[in-house]
Amino acid sequence: MYPALAIAEAIENVQPGAKLAFVGSVGGFERPLIAESGVTFERQSEVYAGPLHGVSPLRILLSLAQIALGTLQSIVLILTWRPQALLLTGGWVGLPVALAAWLLRVPGMIYLPDIEPGLAIQVLRRLVRRVAITAPESAQYFPPGQTVVTGYPLRRDVMHANRADAQAFFGLETARKTLLVFGGSRGARTINNALLDILPTLAARPDLQIIHVTGTLDWDEIDARRKTMGELPHYHAYPYLHREMGLAFAAADLVLSRAGASILGEFPFFGLPAILVPYPYAWRYQKVNADFLAAHGAAVVMNDADMGRDLLCTIETLLDDLPRLAEMQAQARALAQPEGARRAAEALVRLATGEG
Repeated sequence: MYPALAIAEAIENVQPGAKLAFVGSVGGFERPLIAESGVTFERQSEVYAGPLHGVSPLRILLSLAQIALGTLQSIVLILTWRPQALLLTGGWVGLPVALAAWLLRVPGMIYLPDIEPGLAIQVLRRLVRRVAITAPESAQYFPPGQTVVTGYPLRRDVMHANRADAQAFFGLETARKTLLVFGGSRGARTINNALLDILPTLAARPDLQIIHVTGTLDWDEIDARRKTMGELPHYHAYPYLHREMGLAFAAADLVLSRAGASILGEFPFFGLPAILVPYPYAWRYQKVNADFLAAHGAAVVMNDADMGRDLLCTIETLLDDLPRLAEMQAQARALAQPEGARRAAEALVRLATGEG
């Protein structure tokens, strides 16, 4: 959703007066994010869809029925709305709309947030004209001429965040380094627990403060465990940050996180050195993302199972090695593409006007 909203924001500048419509999934989580984004969609609707990969045969049959129904719904929407172009950001929810757009000859573009495409995007790319990619390394997975390198589209509220505002918002001390820890909106239980295991040692450092975004799933448990440790004035825990997440990035000197697609845009933009712990129980896209930043000298990759043994040492080694930390910051910044949203918006407008 966040890349889609960032591109929608940019369209308002690239093509003033353009009308935007949004199609989400039935029962999806999109509407609150749209409402919070400030982006104006003239029309919104929902269609049925379902996953086809990594699920049981019975679920596949149900998904096929949902996709068929969703395709019929999408055909009606496209005939009613008459869009000039379609933007997809991956996931099976896009398949019914993509099928309908392909049947009705509406040109489409997928944005690939990760380095390597998953199965859904491998299917969807056959139904669109363009694939916008974060890094040139992704072009190898697509036919020649189909891709356009845009960079990761960042939202305005992320790009406008600065360190002074961040320190004021979180109540941070300017003389201390800041460690940011998070695992996504729902959280990463193993990262949360690994951090709390070493929190007394980290909290005792006179040069460190911590922002910990636990995710909503584990907040009650993490909060209760934190309270057993007594007063920790330089440890700041939150269940979730939305617009404030950009401030958290701006405040940080080092980040510990999973390796979802957003790290490819957000960490380079803020010059953030990272300790990345790819989620081990899903397809390998997080590992590929993490290895990409590590290969460019901007991150250290750690296995989920090794955090209990290696996490404290890795954090303290990086914090104490200022030249290495500075080099990782420089390498991260070298990957930054702050115009990603604008470039993607321009590519989509070219499709809509018949130029792309």
